[in-house]
Amino acid sequence: MTGITTNSNLGRAAASPPPQDAEAALAQEDRRLAITAELAGKTVLLIHPAWHSCGSHQVFVSQARAYRSLGARVLSLAIADSPGAVEGSRAHKAYAAATQDLEADTRFYSGMPLARVPRPAFLNAARLWLHGNFAAILVESARLAPIPAALPAETKIDFIHCNHFFCMPVAMAMKQRHGAPVALDTHDLQARQYALRNESGWTVPPRAKFDAMLGIELAELGKADVLLHLNNEEAASFKMLLPSSRHELVYPATPPVGIGAGGPDFIIVASANYANFLGVVWFLEQVLPLAPNVAVKIIGNIDREFRTRAPALFRRHAALFSGRIEDLDAAYAAAAAILLPTTEGHGISIKTIEALSSGAPLIATPHAFRGMQIDPAQLRNVALATEPAAFAAALARAHASCHAQPADRSSSDTRRAYEAHFGFDAYRSALARIAGPMLGL
Repeated sequence: MTGITTNSNLGRAAASPPPQDAEAALAQEDRRLAITAELAGKTVLLIHPAWHSCGSHQVFVSQARAYRSLGARVLSLAIADSPGAVEGSRAHKAYAAATQDLEADTRFYSGMPLARVPRPAFLNAARLWLHGNFAAILVESARLAPIPAALPAETKIDFIHCNHFFCMPVAMAMKQRHGAPVALDTHDLQARQYALRNESGWTVPPRAKFDAMLGIELAELGKADVLLHLNNEEAASFKMLLPSSRHELVYPATPPVGIGAGGPDFIIVASANYANFLGVVWFLEQVLPLAPNVAVKIIGNIDREFRTRAPALFRRHAALFSGRIEDLDAAYAAAAAILLPTTEGHGISIKTIEALSSGAPLIATPHAFRGMQIDPAQLRNVALATEPAAFAAALARAHASCHAQPADRSSSDTRRAYEAHFGFDAYRSALARIAGPMLGL
């Protein structure tokens, strides 16, 4: 199930440690930040879906690093979003292996046991799910996930940072135990994502209505003490829908990808969600035929969506799909240009932020920059195109000039935009500003 629409950390191998120099630089930076450890002596519980290889996961990673750099002890509780993915299961082991970059002091995992499937509340949610109501089944799956026995009630928790509305049943159970305030990272208005997904037509009629899913989402959001929003559009929507709630706009701190000198590759990075699927379909069917001499690599588990939703189109272009790769940083570093053929989706695009951090030339639709206080037309190494012919022409021009002397990507316009808007210092300061007063600091 999806997180942020444009989740994209699709090949960075979390199970592999970062290069030694990068790891040392991060450690040095964390030591510098810890000099002003505003949350020293406090324990923060992060609650989040048990997702990896996606942009949401990178937000969780940044949260853990930020709170630890503020001096807090950080506990991570990952909640599986499907029945049977319990502690010790194959799903749990796969998640743990793929998320070693999430550095918490202690990590916990839980999921709904299959033995709880026959409960009437879950069966009703499953019935709604058949009609496309993802909100109902996700909330009920979280509600039926037990608090891990390894997380005893006597463990003192001072602050709860929850992610995604459907994890709120777990957050509220922990709040009842500990009396800790709850901040909820909304990660976009999810009912819009579910409605978009249902356009693929797989649901049993009648299709779940947007308003019904939104009602479930808002009911959970309204329980939080403060709502954290990742982008301008998201913040504006929720302020209107929940005027009595406290709202804070906090741009995510997405870890930068590797900066290189470039190479021959033109890459698209995309995870397996419907909005990404539509964008890549648009590229393959309408753009690529107009630039037939350009070899493109499509990186990430988006190939799963194509195998399921468009097998014939996948077979025609199978050679372009690389799947999930072990070293996404190397792919960014070796890219002649990064393509962002984004046509659908809501919320901020994590893969766009990653692309900005690479410093590489970008060829993108304007929609790729939604929710950001950035004017991409002012970035000299970004080519914007709305129509297929213009996108193809920009691709052809980039291909013709890819053997030119490479520019210094560390000082490119896109890298500067990344550092100004999505740097770790700003993110850390925002969390301290929000959490500190709620803890009486």
